[in-house]
Amino acid sequence: MKTKFIAAVAAAAGIATVAVAQENPTVGGAPMMADMTIAENASNAPNLTTLVSAVKAAGLAETLMGEGPYTVFAPTNDAFGMISEASLNQLLMDENRGQLQQILTCHVVATEAFSTDIAGMISDDGGMHVVPTVGGCGLEAYMEGGELKLKDENGRVATVTVADVDQSNGVVHVIDRVLLPAGQAG
Repeated sequence: MKTKFIAAVAAAAGIATVAVAQENPTVGGAPMMADMTIAENASNAPNLTTLVSAVKAAGLAETLMGEGPYTVFAPTNDAFGMISEASLNQLLMDENRGQLQQILTCHVVATEAFSTDIAGMISDDGGMHVVPTVGGCGLEAYMEGGELKLKDENGRVATVTVADVDQSNGVVHVIDRVLLPAGQAG
């Protein structure tokens, strides 16, 4: 994982690197299998249980088991912990399914983009690349201090903490903050 991420940073800076084969990173200590779907792997990660519960409550589990390809920016349990428990519980209620779906799909891109791809787009766009999501959000991707960052339409910033988790139907990048559609507070 670090080798791929360093390669992405080097690519963004125009530095030549040598490709190194390596295993899929773990998430929350759980092995991630490249032959399993995003939904299957996320269900095995102990630090993504809130995300998995939210995906199920939103009725999106089938989608993330589908063919894809997808890129998912997956907030950890700690990221969801930054949202008040009352707000999170309200979002998980059936009557708020549409709002929950929009929030979650603002973490999904309808293509497979590894960190090297994202770093290349950032570099090509002069230091910042807008990533359009399935939920209609525009996330601003940029590099800061060697880390891949995403800023939502409300100015909230998430850092990619685990990049390039290969899946059978796309790729997952674990992030440390929940991103929200424009006008939603959290």
